[in-house]
Amino acid sequence: MHAPSQSPAEQPVAVVFGATGGIGSELARRLFRAGWKLSLHARTEAPLATLAGELSAASKAVDATEPTAVEAALTAANERFGRVDAVAHCVGSLLLKPAHATTDREWQETLSQNLTSAFNVVRAAVPLLRGRGGAIVLVSSVAARRGLANHEAIAAAKAGVVGLTLAAAASYARHQIRVNCVAPGLTRTPLAAPILRSETALKYSTALHPLGRIGEPADVASAIAWLMQPEQSWLTGQVLGVDGGLVAVQPSLSLGA
Repeated sequence: MHAPSQSPAEQPVAVVFGATGGIGSELARRLFRAGWKLSLHARTEAPLATLAGELSAASKAVDATEPTAVEAALTAANERFGRVDAVAHCVGSLLLKPAHATTDREWQETLSQNLTSAFNVVRAAVPLLRGRGGAIVLVSSVAARRGLANHEAIAAAKAGVVGLTLAAAASYARHQIRVNCVAPGLTRTPLAAPILRSETALKYSTALHPLGRIGEPADVASAIAWLMQPEQSWLTGQVLGVDGGLVAVQPSLSLGA
């Protein structure tokens, strides 16, 4: 795979956390094709090294729940490329349990993997972007904005990501740092595989989304990449629902046209 020809000075730099996930890997490939330089990070070394080799990217295994590791990864990217233009946080987990069945450990892990990791990325990215501006894009969930049964822990964590997005957008707008997030519906990723393996669950989820299908990684990655582009310089504090209409649209119950 070859990136478009650009001089090094013209190539923007993106740092992607959660780069080996279904959405993160699609985002990395999309940015590479658009001519971005990449610094990729995920917890597991082997798939990360494979992806980085495919995309001629810098990489380092990082647990985004560890603030010092996140800071070191961003600092290394800045030192290697001389700049950072955009940072994407595609780290997350999925827990489908009602509150009464959720253990303390599950609750803490859900908060850590989804909300704490996002906070760590924002906190570490801001000092690098403050001088020249740039974009931070986080990933929330449709569950943060619509009540879905058995989503209490993940909904709370992802709602925190929405709050983080809005507050950080307000704090850093004067530095021309744009902070936005996407809120996907059910998307065909390895994380969602346990749900998608159930024909009943898949049929129900498909019907739940007004556009009549579940999401694909490209649906979400394209929205993140769009928000990262410098052309979107007047967009901040936005929560973009990439959810087949689930939050905003009532599916038609009519059997006619």
